[in-house]
Amino acid sequence: MYEAVDNGLNNKRARCVVIGNEKGGSGKSTTVINLIFGLIDSGYSVICVDLDFRQRTLSRFLECRAAYGEAHGKQLRMPDMRRFSPSALGSVATARGAELSRFDTFMKGLQTSADYIVIDTPGNDTVLGAHAHSHADILVTPINDSFIDLDVIVRLSPLDMHITGPGHYTESVWEQRTLKQARDKCDTEWIVLRNRLGALESNNKRSMDAVMRELVDRFNFNVLPGFGERVIFRELFLKGLTLFDVSASDGDNRRTMSHVAAKHEVRNLLGAVIGGAEVKSHGHAAA
Repeated sequence: MYEAVDNGLNNKRARCVVIGNEKGGSGKSTTVINLIFGLIDSGYSVICVDLDFRQRTLSRFLECRAAYGEAHGKQLRMPDMRRFSPSALGSVATARGAELSRFDTFMKGLQTSADYIVIDTPGNDTVLGAHAHSHADILVTPINDSFIDLDVIVRLSPLDMHITGPGHYTESVWEQRTLKQARDKCDTEWIVLRNRLGALESNNKRSMDAVMRELVDRFNFNVLPGFGERVIFRELFLKGLTLFDVSASDGDNRRTMSHVAAKHEVRNLLGAVIGGAEVKSHGHAAA
């Protein structure tokens, strides 16, 4: 059992966190899963919404978690999963309009039901996925620490690394932030999470650092070191487990130094998302 944190969010509008990037393979699933269970471990109530209707990675993870808990007689903590179904109307234009309107109503109905709403969006350009960004109080965009992944955020000159303009994803984010400002009278806090950040100094890392420093002011986002390339994230997936379920001595799931390092990475993200509120473990697997 864990003791709820007095976070000042009860009876107020839930904070919405959207995990988004239109490029696959950036660690988006690892990010959303660990963020959800990090928030739960810190005592917050969480509603999650999976808008990636094709891959359903978040939904599959929760199914694995329920199956593992039942098979091993364990009461594993779970978020409140809410499902939103895509429109089945025939006309594309009519379907899109109706779908976005239904989603706005759907989100409004969740506002007083939890401390946080976490939305997983698809890794490609969809109308609903883009529109979900307009509901983000916090947008977390994981990218691999490479110029290949950075291309969705910024256009760079191949000759001198000069910034020539925003990438297509940044343009979409700006459009949805404008919509949020008009509708909710507040802006989205944008966090770019640099995953697979190399431990050793390299020309690529130095060049990425220099570009990122310039982008922070120009494109109005914060940069955060993300998750390393760790096998443990993949190993735990099929069991439906996270770092917050791993104890110092629990058979095959016992904690190692790699688990401790990975949990530190997750807590860095939690600190940025919670924004100064208390981040502490209430689970049996506290580091």
